Amino acid sequence: MVNQSSKALSPVLYLPHGGGPLPILGDSQHEKMVAFLKEIADKLAEPSAILVISAHWEEERATVTGGGQPGIIYDYYGFPAEAYQIRYSAPGHPQLAKQVHALLMDSGIPAQIDEQRGFDHGMYVPLKLMYPQAQIPCIQLSLLKNLDPAAHIALGKALAALRKQPILIVGSGMSFHNLKTFFSGGMNGIKENIEFDDWLIETCTHPAISLIEREQRLLEWEKAPSARFCHPREEHLLPLHVCYGVACADTPIAQVVFNEDVMDKRVTSLLWQ
Repeated sequence: MVNQSSKALSPVLYLPHGGGPLPILGDSQHEKMVAFLKEIADKLAEPSAILVISAHWEEERATVTGGGQPGIIYDYYGFPAEAYQIRYSAPGHPQLAKQVHALLMDSGIPAQIDEQRGFDHGMYVPLKLMYPQAQIPCIQLSLLKNLDPAAHIALGKALAALRKQPILIVGSGMSFHNLKTFFSGGMNGIKENIEFDDWLIETCTHPAISLIEREQRLLEWEKAPSARFCHPREEHLLPLHVCYGVACADTPIAQVVFNEDVMDKRVTSLLWQ
């Protein structure tokens, strides 16, 4: 278990949230991912609050949920009725939302607080598996609609001070996110999937890569092997950039904590601690 003493830094976790509500509905192609999410929480000291950067929320300016009791957003369609009965009653954390807002503004990043927005499935699907009792206050931070990797690393760097508090920072996305191949069946795209996955792991974990080179590789992620095949649109990758930005000053090298198939595609989770 991570030691959360006054001198310890809180962990930063980039994780896969899977296909819509399927991980919660018992889908067999998510079994390994579900097991991982249930186990990883036990390996981390229980935080006092959780900040989630979800792939499923984009705004013109950085936006933080500020409500005390956020509702649930069913931001998916075509699933069984039980998918629209999922509940996750974790409280919000208005004070932390104000702190995040202030850190962003102090770094010159335009930001706002949304007291009405609820939690999307990029937040409540993984957290329902990690912390099913929903006892830990949570807030969400949006991505930026410009999808600029530099801007998202900057978001993370602005929030690095949060690691001095017992706050778990989660980037919720998918290291592979080509929907056409997920639903085409078989191993379509597996070569491209592995090429990009290998590049991503090397970029984030190889000790011989300098801090400057590591950041440059993330900024120019489109140059990676099969990058645009694996991410036709990069919203599921950019939570990783935010996580890297948070962690890079103190913990530039991540560790792989999950690297298994989800819906027949190799998917990676990274932890900075």
